[in-house]
Amino acid sequence: MDTPPDRITAALYARVSSDRQDVDLSVAAQLRALRDYAERNGYVVVREYIDEAESGRVADRPQFREMLDEARAADAPFQEILVWKFSRFTRKREHAVAFKSMLRRRGIRVTSITEHADDTPTGKLMEAIIESVDEFYSENLAQEVKRGMREAASRGFWVSPYVPYGYKRVHVQDGPKKRPRLELNPPADAVARRIFDMSLAGESVLEIAKKLNADGIPSPRGKKWLKTTIHKMLVNETYTGTLVWGLTDKSGAPPVRVEDAFPAIVSKQDFELVSQSLQSRAPERVHPRQAASRYLLSGLVRCGLCRRALTAAEAKGGQYSYYVCQSILNGGSKSCDTPRLNARRFERLIIDQLRDHILTESNIRELVKLVDEEMDGVAREERERLETIEAEQAEVRRKMDRLWHIVESSDMEVNDILPRLRVHQEREEQLGQAVAEARAVLAERRELLDSADMVANFAEEMSEFLMTSEVTETKAFIRSFVKQIVIRPGRAVIRYTIPTPPDSPLLGADAADLELSEGVRSMVPFGRA
Repeated sequence: MDTPPDRITAALYARVSSDRQDVDLSVAAQLRALRDYAERNGYVVVREYIDEAESGRVADRPQFREMLDEARAADAPFQEILVWKFSRFTRKREHAVAFKSMLRRRGIRVTSITEHADDTPTGKLMEAIIESVDEFYSENLAQEVKRGMREAASRGFWVSPYVPYGYKRVHVQDGPKKRPRLELNPPADAVARRIFDMSLAGESVLEIAKKLNADGIPSPRGKKWLKTTIHKMLVNETYTGTLVWGLTDKSGAPPVRVEDAFPAIVSKQDFELVSQSLQSRAPERVHPRQAASRYLLSGLVRCGLCRRALTAAEAKGGQYSYYVCQSILNGGSKSCDTPRLNARRFERLIIDQLRDHILTESNIRELVKLVDEEMDGVAREERERLETIEAEQAEVRRKMDRLWHIVESSDMEVNDILPRLRVHQEREEQLGQAVAEARAVLAERRELLDSADMVANFAEEMSEFLMTSEVTETKAFIRSFVKQIVIRPGRAVIRYTIPTPPDSPLLGADAADLELSEGVRSMVPFGRA
């Protein structure tokens, strides 16, 4: 549809922070007001962007970024962005300055339909004041909320949204307000106590889960009990009646700790005995996120039957190592038919497949070409950034020249312009540093582009690298090319991140289907049945 030449094309942007905030500014309400405003003022709405449950203090919002990307295009589809309030666009003052400056250079304006701000100096000042107040409100609100939660937690109130199994949240009067505390929740509290008793009796988390499932007792989510659920309960200090809050507080403040904040389900002595027992019977499973993991494929292998991950694990005191479906780890050997895989033989099989399918002569040449294209793209973006910085730098210098011209051609004294002049000088120094950094990056990119022969020589050595490098380096290399490995009884499908080269056995396909030999599939019993 062609837009009439006398009408302005507009994009509508609506945002809410969460389901509990901005109730009177819901997305539907914002869009309704924006559409009405556009119709009354002769706009043609060509785009609508919506971010839900996204903070205005963060720039990396999906729809917000898409809107800015479209605005950067040479043929941007809109001339103006309409928002309910400037706080919907962003709550960070530096974000507002940067993004609006970028949009202004492309002839695109951001307009609040409820806050007056025009293109005059007074209007721009008013807009800046509104944005500064929004940012202050956002930061101050976050600090006040956190401060209030810390104060409430220090007095024994339960401020976490998660309530441990066996407890329930009840609200009690605290002055003019009602605040939540924890109380026992029969009969779930008796089940929680039973779990600790079974652990104290020496039963494993798998045995506890099996007994609870056999008795028909639903888990906290109303489903079957899993080993992970049991383990999380056994290591949760809340069951001793101790309230701990703020362990993940990034401000550096110490966590709040309140003893005997609510009724205990297990004594501190029994909890300590359970902890010692769990440590002595530490899970044989090797967590894939462990930095020192000896397993190359942790996190890449999934079960084709139940869609769960295969996890690196050990048995017989470390004598055997396997990749095992998590269904088997949590529910026993009858939970899934996917076989256990001998870890070392399976890893060797995958490495051999990489060497045959990826590290071919034609693919090495293609990799060098991709590196060149990527570096060219980075250099192009950096050149655009440099041009933008230099343009702003020239504008700052023009403003400084105008100030000096005013002094020279009027009765104004130098002292009258010094505050404004200092602001421009500081900005010019910042821009000068940014220009130097951008030019240094361009020089570095040029050096990398000129070293294609070196990249090719390095790529030719990758095959040997796979066999001789440290585990961490080999894992990183494998993840560069392998997206996922799906296991079914007797077979494995390797999904590569890029198509294989035409001269590989896969003839350009991006997946390999291979048979798992008896040596890779393990028949040695693992753990408890």
